[in-house]
Amino acid sequence: MPSFTSPDQRDDLEACVLRFSDLDLKDTSLINPSSSLKTELDVSTKKKYSFAKKKAFALFVKTKEVPAPPFECKEKWWKCCQQLFTDQISIHRHVAIQHADEICHQTASILKQLAVTLSTSKSLKSADKRNPLKEYLTCNHEMSAWLPDISCFSPDELISGQGSDEGEVLLYYSYCDLEDPHWICAWQTALCRHLHLTGKVRIATEGINGTVGGSKLATRLYVEAMLSCPLFKEYMCKDDFKTSKGGACCFPELRVGVFEEIVPMGINPNKISYRNTGVHLSPGEFHKEVEKYLSQANKERSDTILLDCRNFYESKIGRFQGCLAPDIRKFSYFPSYVDKNLELFRKKRVLMYCTGGIRCERASAYLKAQGVCKEVFQLKGGIHKYLEEFPDGFYKGKLFVFDERYALSYNSEIVSECSYCGAPWDQYKLCSTPQCRQLVLTCLTCQGRGFTACCVTCQDKRCRPASSPTQSSFKEECECTARRLRIPRELAQPAQLPAGPEARSDAEDGPHYESSTASISPSLHRARFGVTML
Repeated sequence: MPSFTSPDQRDDLEACVLRFSDLDLKDTSLINPSSSLKTELDVSTKKKYSFAKKKAFALFVKTKEVPAPPFECKEKWWKCCQQLFTDQISIHRHVAIQHADEICHQTASILKQLAVTLSTSKSLKSADKRNPLKEYLTCNHEMSAWLPDISCFSPDELISGQGSDEGEVLLYYSYCDLEDPHWICAWQTALCRHLHLTGKVRIATEGINGTVGGSKLATRLYVEAMLSCPLFKEYMCKDDFKTSKGGACCFPELRVGVFEEIVPMGINPNKISYRNTGVHLSPGEFHKEVEKYLSQANKERSDTILLDCRNFYESKIGRFQGCLAPDIRKFSYFPSYVDKNLELFRKKRVLMYCTGGIRCERASAYLKAQGVCKEVFQLKGGIHKYLEEFPDGFYKGKLFVFDERYALSYNSEIVSECSYCGAPWDQYKLCSTPQCRQLVLTCLTCQGRGFTACCVTCQDKRCRPASSPTQSSFKEECECTARRLRIPRELAQPAQLPAGPEARSDAEDGPHYESSTASISPSLHRARFGVTML
């Protein structure tokens, strides 16, 4: 959207930002600060703001780059707002007019980061001289220097094999200090577009977390680029990238952004740091620990808890035998779950796991910080790496993934069932109601009978057209989520249940998906809540 701020107002706004860079640039109360404020600004501060604004503008333009056609003499064009720009002047004019607000916000973010960097630079002068980010930004500020050379490959080679059977999906993370996450964000955006990759990448001062899909050639070049980057090559190795069959088709688009946390637990990384994690166990070591735990005759009195750190809809279709799987919708609920059930973990050895290992880094740190556990261990590389070594091990069922595939299959076990008829079933589908984004387990037979929604309310809405153009994209609170406890309390460690369908009692959320266990017909009402134990 174009900005309607006048030039005079823009100058006042910039002056205000210089003195109060931590405030929201869109706050209308800041539009007309007193003129005396500008006179107080020293030359050094003005230079910092000018640098930040130019950097924000350059990074924004960089994210809009697309390869120019082979017959053109230019190497790059720009695409923005569904328009194609063939020269810098036109894209610069477009960004300045249409995206002034985004540039303003990006400038504020860079100023904040600059303030943090400057505040610590005095005590880190000797270390700063060896800082790889400073070295390569100074010597090679052009982002193109950090993109792989693809001149020896035709565009068809990079794009071909992006299908689910021929392409590949990467899953990775790295906890490491990043002084300039916005530069990394722009680089990652340019890198992924350069290689025709789609997916999601989260960047923060504490590190990077990503899952991207494309052709096998593109993912190989992406890994090589990551491992050659001075910021990551000392922290990552090829084994840190988990691979699975897939491709660019597994994600609707490319989304790269800067956040406070690379995995959203909802706690400032400075308070609960990845540096204070539990003991990392290799898949082989973890397998032996689980085997020892499952061999115990009385698991209720065991000093060990096998803890699933994922959301309930993930553990519903696959989990380790004998695990404690909290009935929570989001990872950000995990700290509250621990607080509410602290006695459950007192003097216990905790073996925790998640999809790829990243959630355990923060979860184990939080659990350790409570000071009640005897020991805390975590599965290095997560379920992904475990199943690579032990496809027929103690993990039964499918592995949920946050993309269009929904799940990966490593063994033939089915541990969940259709929400309607109770038949074994583990293939998720989105609720058929446009207003709902919940995941539903409904078998082919029930789908044929029209049972494709997550609850009675959604089933009724499915038959009615949206009343307004915006209603179809509005996510409503659903009947089955409204009655779900946000944070469940476990009075005692649940008893061991036999392997198979999840436990029942009377008593959601990845980046895009939620799940429901509710059914439609009252006669087939099979809602399931509580902690899942195998």
